[in-house]
Amino acid sequence: MNMLRNKSFDDFLQTKLDDRKTKNLFRSLILNPDKIDFSSNDYLGFSKLPAFKTKPGEGQPSGATGSRLISGNSAEAEEAEKIVAAFHQAETALIFNCGYMANVGLFSSIAGKSDTIISDEYIHASIIDGIRLSHANKFKFKHNDIADLEQKLKQATGNKFVAVESIYSMDGDESPLPEVAEVCEKNNALLIVDEAHATGVYGKNGQGLVCQYNLQSKVYACVYTFGKALGLHGAAVTGSQTLRNYLINFARPFIYSTALPPHTYQQIQTAYKLLPGVNRSILFDVIKYFKDSTKKISNVFFVESQSQIQGVLVGDNEKAKALSGHLFGKGIYAKAILSPTVPIGTERLRICLHTFNTKEQIDLLISEIKYFLK
Repeated sequence: MNMLRNKSFDDFLQTKLDDRKTKNLFRSLILNPDKIDFSSNDYLGFSKLPAFKTKPGEGQPSGATGSRLISGNSAEAEEAEKIVAAFHQAETALIFNCGYMANVGLFSSIAGKSDTIISDEYIHASIIDGIRLSHANKFKFKHNDIADLEQKLKQATGNKFVAVESIYSMDGDESPLPEVAEVCEKNNALLIVDEAHATGVYGKNGQGLVCQYNLQSKVYACVYTFGKALGLHGAAVTGSQTLRNYLINFARPFIYSTALPPHTYQQIQTAYKLLPGVNRSILFDVIKYFKDSTKKISNVFFVESQSQIQGVLVGDNEKAKALSGHLFGKGIYAKAILSPTVPIGTERLRICLHTFNTKEQIDLLISEIKYFLK
């Protein structure tokens, strides 16, 4: 009987999968291909550095053996948090296992039913999920639209929170952080900034845009991820000592997750010590070369971005996947981003630029995009 029930439910699940295939939205895993990388978030090439090819030291456990509140805390973890906080000019930091868990833990616990969270309409899915779990009142404001944000703030009740990304993960454009911070201060709202794609890339030594604009005192909390430009794993929420203590007590992804292994915290320390010596101008030269090359092209719609995240708008799921497949056949790995991850009509090829991308590789990428879209 159980086998029949299981089969019946699998059939139900299969109808959902078939529907995705019909709509050309089906996802599947592939092994990381040996192709020219225009897809990963490894903007500085840190994941390839010999300094991170470390193994657990003599007598050091390979795993944390428990959550930070049980047996998983370590001197390595606490030292990493001190380094992260000092680097980003924050009072404290608390490390989560990944950026998704950091955002879900922060936003699900910080606001109650009578409070309000207002987020940019293009905010990352991890923040959306955290907001949903909070049971707070929810508003979205038009992307980077200060007037609309101010209007939404006037409708807010209770404690008011505003959530933005400093660099947006799909369009690669920058939040007008000084203006957002000013509106939040004017309306007594707490600003939270996800610095995922700015960490390591923007600001002095890669401190992020909050530090670049000297907004530390006007931002309540920041999220810095290590899985992108730092080429590692984990993320940190920075803020006051009170916020850190609160998250330790109320953020469920932190409380109920096994901690990162000690050697990962050591790698995080190493990454932050390396950042001041990184020649980030190499990445900005790559971005400039890409932007200059695309200016010469007509009838191909590139996103308006000055960051390492670029893209080609094609406006159709099937066409976006076909373009990605064409490039794959030419030895180039760049992922198609489909709706509903991006709004319908803005389906695209997402292009990530890195310090290790050459002019010849960029020329090949652009040439094949032009050829396909003709």
